[in-house]
Amino acid sequence: MKKSYRVKKEKEFQTVFQHKQSCANRRFVVYVLEKPEQKHFRVGISVGKKIGNAVVRNAVKRKIRTSIYQLRESLEPTCDFIIIARPGVEALTSEEIHRNITHVLKLAKILK
Repeated sequence: MKKSYRVKKEKEFQTVFQHKQSCANRRFVVYVLEKPEQKHFRVGISVGKKIGNAVVRNAVKRKIRTSIYQLRESLEPTCDFIIIARPGVEALTSEEIHRNITHVLKLAKILK
């Protein structure tokens, strides 16, 4: 994904967290911040140390990014959102991660 589609800075993450609008399923938590003036969505991904070592965490992030990339056309363009992976996600395949991401984004009403 291009840098313009990512939430990267700590201040931006904190702004989304402070808005306190979240949805979750067993594998992921999503925090959402509506930004009507924004041209396209931005996503931040957080995978904590409880998931595994750096190799495992990066593999999980790659799978999440791939899933978001596949869903990019049907995502709400006027929002920032952060996806937090919960423990147990490291054992899932790419297809299972995609299904869980789709489910949690529908719950958060980000997916059209």
